[in-house]
Amino acid sequence: MRIRAVRTDELTLLQDIERAAGRCFHDIGMPEIAEDEPLPAGELARYQRTGLAWVAACGADAPVAYLIADHVDGNLHVEQVSVHPDRARRGIGRSLLDHLAQHARAAGVPALTLTTFTDVPWNAPYYARCGFRPLDDSALGPGLREVRRQEAAHGLDRWPRVCMRRDL
Repeated sequence: MRIRAVRTDELTLLQDIERAAGRCFHDIGMPEIAEDEPLPAGELARYQRTGLAWVAACGADAPVAYLIADHVDGNLHVEQVSVHPDRARRGIGRSLLDHLAQHARAAGVPALTLTTFTDVPWNAPYYARCGFRPLDDSALGPGLREVRRQEAAHGLDRWPRVCMRRDL
């Protein structure tokens, strides 16, 4: 697997990866998440243009996973990481997170943050194994508070969620 920057002609492939990865939410009683549409190509292009979008590509250089990030409260915030289910459970998501951590360290960024579902095995428990720790609501900066507000407006707070941080 090779991690590289997303190319403009791959934006619709990222949407396909996210749709495929989201299907597993059906199996745990979260069909609304499984059926939620990925970000529009124009929004994904913004991440690509700002240099905060990467893919894990297979031997044929075809993307099988991706990660996009934002600057939030002085850290890099994982906006989305998705691995195609045909390639899941092979360390690809962790490799993308580690790549983001290297990028952040090189830029002098102190931590990675993310928000995720607490009770989904491939969410909070997985991120804890990747070095993230839960943040108390009192530890959230204004940017993370705004992320949580937007998530609630989108209906994601129907299930327990948590903000997490990985110090670098």
